[in-house]
Amino acid sequence: MIRSHLLTALCLSLALATPSLAQETPEAADELVLQAEGGEPATFDLEALKAMPVTEFETSTVWTDGVIRFTGVALADLLEDADAEGTVIRAMARDGYAVEIPVTDAVPGGPIVAYQMDGEPLDVEMMGPYWIIYPYDSDEAYKAKEFEDRSIWQLKSLTLTD
Repeated sequence: MIRSHLLTALCLSLALATPSLAQETPEAADELVLQAEGGEPATFDLEALKAMPVTEFETSTVWTDGVIRFTGVALADLLEDADAEGTVIRAMARDGYAVEIPVTDAVPGGPIVAYQMDGEPLDVEMMGPYWIIYPYDSDEAYKAKEFEDRSIWQLKSLTLTD
């Protein structure tokens, strides 16, 4: 009887201590999936993004204090690298939040998929690992609410549609 209770307690302890298989693994947490609607997905991890041309800018945001230096990949470069085509980018966050971004936003000097803020990796628990951020201070037009709405953090996937 005691042996049975000990076995039950041990199994319960292991179940509580073991993360659910449905939870995201640390390796998957830094993956960004990009695909054209109906096409094959391209998956980028942090190392793949860092291997692409780096884009940095300093800007203030409504979510942070002061001017912050953001580092990442220009959205235009990411789309070009994946050879993805479409007119609208549907960006999805880890929590299910989604926004639509016109492909025309993906221009040199435009938004980036940031993976660092002031030289530090974006924290997965906060706004990371990826955040589409616009250079708000570089052009008054970027201070419009529509661009704030498109600045999606905890980015997980981009799907291009027509």
